[in-house]
Amino acid sequence: METVTSADGTVIAYDRHEGHAGTVILIGGAFGYRKFPKMVELATALNEHYGLTVLNYDRRGRGDSTEATGGYDVEREIDDLAALIEAAGGSAMLFGWSSGAALALRAAGSGRILGITKVVAFEPPFVVDHEGFVPAADLEQTLHELVAADRRADTVRFYMTKAMGVPRPFVSVMRFTPFWKNLLATANSTPHDWAVMREFMRGEPLRPADWTAVKAQTLVIAGAKSDALLRKGAKAIAAVLPDAELQEVAKLSHNPNVGLLAPPAGEFLTGAAENAG
Repeated sequence: METVTSADGTVIAYDRHEGHAGTVILIGGAFGYRKFPKMVELATALNEHYGLTVLNYDRRGRGDSTEATGGYDVEREIDDLAALIEAAGGSAMLFGWSSGAALALRAAGSGRILGITKVVAFEPPFVVDHEGFVPAADLEQTLHELVAADRRADTVRFYMTKAMGVPRPFVSVMRFTPFWKNLLATANSTPHDWAVMREFMRGEPLRPADWTAVKAQTLVIAGAKSDALLRKGAKAIAAVLPDAELQEVAKLSHNPNVGLLAPPAGEFLTGAAENAG
């Protein structure tokens, strides 16, 4: 494990998988952390099969990263990425999963980090119409109250059902799985995810003007087995980004088979498909 210190003093922990074909930083989504098995598997695949140096980190408030006081602001998470990119030598590519994908795109469009060269956005959960699930209007206040009271189980249930649209019976069953303890451990970091996503989950179309500053070449990946909301959100962001392509991967879901996810990501990040052509 290595660490960097972000602008506000937050210590960000990460693992480095050394390679030779450029550096990619992996950004997890809600409840994600660097030791989550599929994040470790993805880091290993991108390193061993594509030669990439991979930085796999704990977003603030999770795992071995610390949590600063002062509220929740996407700009702080962009500061964290700036510190990681500096540790990587000033230039890196980003791979984001779910809200981590939206964070990657917002960092790339912030104008504050010049060294972001490519972005892979795996199913950022933009909600672009009212045909299906739309998060509750009062979500943020209730979420902050639950976190302040350290009611972790209630926070997990609330965020999954009200912010992510997971059916309540499915969340109830998760309480009896070994993974529940990991959800409890990362529950209090969910306001960071909401700070990234809230303005883009209102059921309104994405506005091209919000994304014109994303200059990095981008691959948006969606799974053919994922919920229609996620596939629709992926299509919508790919349509408004200045330099993006959308790839829908057969048999892939939001809980991905890394063997299906790593090849399109690795080929894009290394330019393998372009070189083959």
